[in-house]
Amino acid sequence: MAKIEMSKSHTIGKDAAKAKAAEIADSMKSKIGIDWSWAGDRIEFHAKSGTAKGTSGHIDVTDSKVTVLVELPFLLSAFKGMVEGKIKEKLETLR
Repeated sequence: MAKIEMSKSHTIGKDAAKAKAAEIADSMKSKIGIDWSWAGDRIEFHAKSGTAKGTSGHIDVTDSKVTVLVELPFLLSAFKGMVEGKIKEKLETLR
Protein backbone atom coordinates (compact mmCIF):
# COMPACT_ATOMS: atom_id res chain seq x y z
CA MET A 1 0.00 0.00 0.00
CA ALA A 2 1.35 3.42 -0.97
CA LYS A 3 0.75 6.27 1.45
CA ILE A 4 0.64 9.95 0.51
CA GLU A 5 0.48 12.72 3.10
CA MET A 6 0.59 16.41 2.24
CA SER A 7 -0.25 19.60 4.13
CA LYS A 8 -0.81 23.20 3.15
CA SER A 9 -1.09 26.20 5.44
CA HIS A 10 -3.85 28.70 4.71
CA THR A 11 -5.18 32.05 5.89
CA ILE A 12 -8.72 31.77 4.52
CA GLY A 13 -10.39 30.58 7.74
CA LYS A 14 -11.76 27.18 8.63
CA ASP A 15 -15.15 27.54 6.92
CA ALA A 16 -13.62 28.56 3.58
CA ALA A 17 -11.00 25.81 3.91
CA LYS A 18 -13.76 23.26 4.56
CA ALA A 19 -15.55 24.45 1.43
CA LYS A 20 -12.32 23.97 -0.58
CA ALA A 21 -11.83 20.51 0.97
CA ALA A 22 -15.37 19.58 -0.09
CA GLU A 23 -14.55 20.79 -3.63
CA ILE A 24 -11.50 18.49 -3.64
CA ALA A 25 -13.61 15.56 -2.42
CA ASP A 26 -16.32 16.28 -5.00
CA SER A 27 -13.66 16.36 -7.71
CA MET A 28 -12.37 12.95 -6.58
CA LYS A 29 -15.93 11.64 -6.53
CA SER A 30 -16.64 12.71 -10.10
CA LYS A 31 -13.26 11.63 -11.48
CA ILE A 32 -12.56 8.35 -9.67
CA GLY A 33 -15.77 7.41 -7.91
CA ILE A 34 -14.86 7.78 -4.24
CA ASP A 35 -17.53 8.06 -1.55
CA TRP A 36 -16.95 10.72 1.10
CA SER A 37 -18.53 12.22 4.19
CA TRP A 38 -17.75 14.72 6.91
CA ALA A 39 -16.81 13.55 10.42
CA GLY A 40 -16.36 16.80 12.34
CA ASP A 41 -13.57 18.73 10.63
CA ARG A 42 -12.44 15.66 8.67
CA ILE A 43 -13.56 14.33 5.32
CA GLU A 44 -13.25 10.56 5.21
CA PHE A 45 -13.23 8.90 1.80
CA HIS A 46 -12.93 5.49 0.19
CA ALA A 47 -13.52 3.82 -3.15
CA LYS A 48 -15.45 0.55 -2.99
CA SER A 49 -15.34 0.01 -6.75
CA GLY A 50 -14.16 1.52 -10.01
CA THR A 51 -10.68 2.50 -11.09
CA ALA A 52 -9.65 3.63 -7.59
CA LYS A 53 -11.04 0.57 -5.80
CA GLY A 54 -9.39 0.17 -2.41
CA THR A 55 -8.22 3.79 -2.16
CA SER A 56 -9.00 5.45 1.15
CA GLY A 57 -7.96 8.39 3.27
CA HIS A 58 -9.01 11.65 4.82
CA ILE A 59 -8.72 15.42 4.62
CA ASP A 60 -8.29 17.25 7.93
CA VAL A 61 -9.13 20.94 8.15
CA THR A 62 -7.96 23.28 10.91
CA ASP A 63 -8.02 27.06 11.28
CA SER A 64 -4.64 27.31 9.56
CA LYS A 65 -3.88 24.06 7.71
CA VAL A 66 -5.35 21.38 5.46
CA THR A 67 -3.80 17.91 5.57
CA VAL A 68 -4.55 15.18 3.04
CA LEU A 69 -3.76 11.51 3.61
CA VAL A 70 -4.35 9.01 0.80
CA GLU A 71 -3.68 5.29 0.95
CA LEU A 72 -3.45 3.65 -2.46
CA PRO A 73 -3.83 -0.11 -2.80
CA PHE A 74 -0.85 -2.06 -4.13
CA LEU A 75 -2.20 -2.19 -7.69
CA LEU A 76 -2.41 1.61 -7.83
CA SER A 77 0.91 2.35 -6.13
CA ALA A 78 2.53 2.94 -9.54
CA PHE A 79 0.34 6.06 -9.83
CA LYS A 80 1.58 7.56 -6.54
CA GLY A 81 3.55 10.36 -8.24
CA MET A 82 0.62 11.37 -10.40
CA VAL A 83 -1.75 11.40 -7.40
CA GLU A 84 0.74 13.49 -5.39
CA GLY A 85 0.89 16.00 -8.23
CA LYS A 86 -2.90 16.32 -8.39
CA ILE A 87 -3.16 16.75 -4.61
CA LYS A 88 -0.44 19.42 -4.63
CA GLU A 89 -2.24 21.23 -7.45
CA LYS A 90 -5.51 21.24 -5.49
CA LEU A 91 -3.82 22.33 -2.24
CA GLU A 92 -2.19 25.26 -4.03
CA THR A 93 -5.66 26.78 -4.47
CA LEU A 94 -5.67 27.43 -0.69
CA ARG A 95 -4.28 30.86 0.09
